[in-house]
Amino acid sequence: MADAGAGMSEYRVGTGFDAHALQDGVPLVLGGVRIDHPRGLAGHSDGDVLAHALTDAVLGAAGLEDIGALFPSGDPSLEGADSLVLLREAWRRVREAGWELANADVVLIGEEPRLAPHRDAMRAKLAGALGVDVDRVAVHATTTDTLGFTGRGEGLAAQAVALLQR
Repeated sequence: MADAGAGMSEYRVGTGFDAHALQDGVPLVLGGVRIDHPRGLAGHSDGDVLAHALTDAVLGAAGLEDIGALFPSGDPSLEGADSLVLLREAWRRVREAGWELANADVVLIGEEPRLAPHRDAMRAKLAGALGVDVDRVAVHATTTDTLGFTGRGEGLAAQAVALLQR
């Protein structure tokens, strides 16, 4: 009996989430882009919640370990690490497992900063780290209408969805 799925592509979806507190005296990096802002994201690496959420989304879709397992916060060599470098390494592992990116959608959750002036640069940086055309990566933002830690301006969060194809 022939395999009913023979010749068909396999697809998998992964989701990622990350959140970091805002802190004075720290540069704000989102989607690999440094943004002029009075506070940045506290974290062991550069705190880039967009890149972290996307990293977990692609790893999860491929059935691999999460960002914390691959790049533990207790590892002193990762202090201040560029999150795009971590995304590139995670993506290398995903590609080695036989997957390609169909598309990714990343959303920043917070009252500020406004992403519109930086959206194209963020899409380009994230797509570049994944080695895909920029039209495969969407970046957008939403607020919580002043509710919760993001609404109070205590931190930023991000969610990501990635669709992989074998």
